[in-house]
Amino acid sequence: MGESGAAEQTGGPALELRRLVKRFGGRTAVDGVDLVVPVGSVTGLVGPNGAGKTTTLSMATGLLRPDGGTARVLGRDVWSDPVAAKRLVGVLPDGLRLFDRLSGRELVRTTGQLHGLRRDVASARADELLAVLGLAAQGEELVVDYSAGMTKKVALACALVHAPRLLVLDEPFEAVDPVSAAAIREVLARFRAGGGTVVLSSHVMELVERLCDRVVVVAGGRVLAEGTLEEVRGGGTLEERFVELAGGTSHLGEGLAWLRSS
Repeated sequence: MGESGAAEQTGGPALELRRLVKRFGGRTAVDGVDLVVPVGSVTGLVGPNGAGKTTTLSMATGLLRPDGGTARVLGRDVWSDPVAAKRLVGVLPDGLRLFDRLSGRELVRTTGQLHGLRRDVASARADELLAVLGLAAQGEELVVDYSAGMTKKVALACALVHAPRLLVLDEPFEAVDPVSAAAIREVLARFRAGGGTVVLSSHVMELVERLCDRVVVVAGGRVLAEGTLEEVRGGGTLEERFVELAGGTSHLGEGLAWLRSS
């Protein structure tokens, strides 16, 4: 893995969460989540709005301190050994604020240097990542002028530049055009082929079925189902299983009769 701290000896699952809890005032957003993500897998985290997905991923990657429980990345405790754990993780949070007054190339290179890479190594990796993600021509443009899809791609480049072992991506395909989405999927496939592990959240069930071999269904801050894609969807579609588990029912009844055209 070159000059990355990801070359350190590690063990255990790629990500292990035990009894993770987070409260905001009187509301429990995450209520005792247990989760084990095997090395080399692509795991999709799905759930309705407000299910606790983003809060869970934030605690798993050191962005938000839990009120209880533990999070480990390849055996390293995220909160008692944060430097070692964070060296192994690349994170793309939902709604990430970037240093958008830098150019795309400057942003990726600087992120690499903040991870301890030499400037020449960080520059070479930035150039390679921008090329693979289709941003080479826009590398000197300011990130503030990027489209939503371009911003997602440069943020992914920042998550990858230090050669992590685990990628945690919160809604990586939201507001992304099909061309950008294809580039992101290709990079994730290469990352996994190189031995990496991916955890991603998404509201798009078809996307999760296409990319993931493991699925975790979350609602009300709890894990309702976890396992391989086939185990979770149980012979139907993932969307059908998700609606069943999350308690999705129609509340329409006889309402909205005024929408009828006659």
